Amino acid sequence: MSWGTELWDQFDNLEKHTQWGIDFVEKYTKFVKERSEIELNYARQMRNLSKKYQPKKKDEDENKYTWCRAFHSTLNELNDYAGQHEVIAENMMSQIIAELTRYSQEIKTERKTHFHDGRKAQQHIEAGWKQLESCKRKFERDCKEADRAQQYFEKMDADINVTKADVEKARQQAQMRHQMASDSKSEYSSYLQKFNQEQNEHYYTIIPNIFQKIQAMEEKRIERMGESLKTFAEVDRQILPIIGKCLDGMTQAAESIESKTDSSQVIESYKSGFEPPGDVEFEDYGQAMKRTVSETSLTNSRSENKPERSSKSKTKTLWPFIKKNKGSNPEDFSHLPPEQRRKKLQAKIDDINKDIQKEMDQRDALTKMKEVYIKNPQMGDPNSVDPRLAEIAHNIEKLQVEAQKFEGWLAEVEGRMPVKSDTSRRTSTVYETQNSTPPTNNNCAQDRESSPDGSYTEEPSSEVQTSNESKVQPETAESGDEFDDAEEDMLPTIGTCKALYPFEGHNEGTIAITEGELLYVIEEDKGDGWTRVRRNEEEEGYVPTSYVEVFLDSNAKDS
Repeated sequence: MSWGTELWDQFDNLEKHTQWGIDFVEKYTKFVKERSEIELNYARQMRNLSKKYQPKKKDEDENKYTWCRAFHSTLNELNDYAGQHEVIAENMMSQIIAELTRYSQEIKTERKTHFHDGRKAQQHIEAGWKQLESCKRKFERDCKEADRAQQYFEKMDADINVTKADVEKARQQAQMRHQMASDSKSEYSSYLQKFNQEQNEHYYTIIPNIFQKIQAMEEKRIERMGESLKTFAEVDRQILPIIGKCLDGMTQAAESIESKTDSSQVIESYKSGFEPPGDVEFEDYGQAMKRTVSETSLTNSRSENKPERSSKSKTKTLWPFIKKNKGSNPEDFSHLPPEQRRKKLQAKIDDINKDIQKEMDQRDALTKMKEVYIKNPQMGDPNSVDPRLAEIAHNIEKLQVEAQKFEGWLAEVEGRMPVKSDTSRRTSTVYETQNSTPPTNNNCAQDRESSPDGSYTEEPSSEVQTSNESKVQPETAESGDEFDDAEEDMLPTIGTCKALYPFEGHNEGTIAITEGELLYVIEEDKGDGWTRVRRNEEEEGYVPTSYVEVFLDSNAKDS
């Protein structure tokens, strides 16, 4: 169906319709643009969300667990997922919006040309019609004038009173009018033939050709709309495989979670290396206790039965609850329990060794460069490398000293962690030095203390748990006064000691000491890593054995 033959008289409606079609293209272009902006905003929000929940450097513990790593992988996949939505927006901008914007300008120009030609043809045929009407009216006027002139001549010719000259004049006038009418008729006839020819050409050739071009333009516009709508879907479809891979990555991350592995990692992360406290023995207060005042019994009682100041406490806690240390953590990780301290020290040594290896690699590279410069002086000055080599040597020396320091601490920790008979893992029979608490008994030292990692109890034990070495001897006179505060406060000194390092002694039952300070020893280390000392009659408590150098009296050693 051709617009030129079917819509020859619908010029104005076609003009409105084609303008509406162009407006629709621009409307669709705006729609795609807004869609691309939504995609960009969505991608930006997804990226921000992924970044917000990414682990911070201080949250390095999260990498230990499979469920944390799975979540981090999901965040990375989500970031890639967001990137695909950016691709959607970019492709829509380049493949649809830019193309349709350019096409809209082209079709506007083309439409303007076609309708300009149509309007020009319409104006031409309208001007021809007006000219034809003018010729027709002239012919009509000339005919009427010729009739009037003929009637006047006939009237004059019949009137006997009119002179012959007047009759002749009327006759000539009538002839002239008839000639003018005849000429107008010829002109009218000629122009009518011309107009009919132009009108036929207008409605059957010119207008159909113009309308055909407009129809082709409109059909092309519709096809471009269809292509754009198809592209709109294809832009999404192209990223679906990548989106699928992102989702597959999320699924694989979820399937990589291993509860057993994470459960074991909890042990690795928090195992203190301490032995659990032993049984609390029954103390028979109903049995009469006899006191002897012999020097031997006093000595035995002092070495075997150590009544604790903490026995006056009314509370008892046998579980190592958390009690945070507000101070900064020491360099040697002595605030940690043995197992965790060993891991931290080993990790620190490994890091230092890596740094040493890097420095050594740089030294080797510079040494080779210097050799090349020596053999080929034109390539560079060999002496220019020496300052950097000296700096590297200094760095290596510093790192090696640092490594030796941490290896010493590691050896100290491992020396206190004998291998258990039923497992190859090291567990500690002694307690940590700096922030751990003196024992209320030889099995429950950790009941007194709390450390930053939550390996110790919050409150000291109120009970005195004795070992086989220090069971109550009811036959001795000393044991009868086990809870005698005055006797407990004034235990005899069995030697002296010198503080090798400062100890803050924040926890109950401990005493603060400064480096080089001299103190009295009133109870030696029984294998739990603590020595009981006295500064004066008012101040006494436990200090880490490794922090002091002990000098026992000869009679104390003999006993």
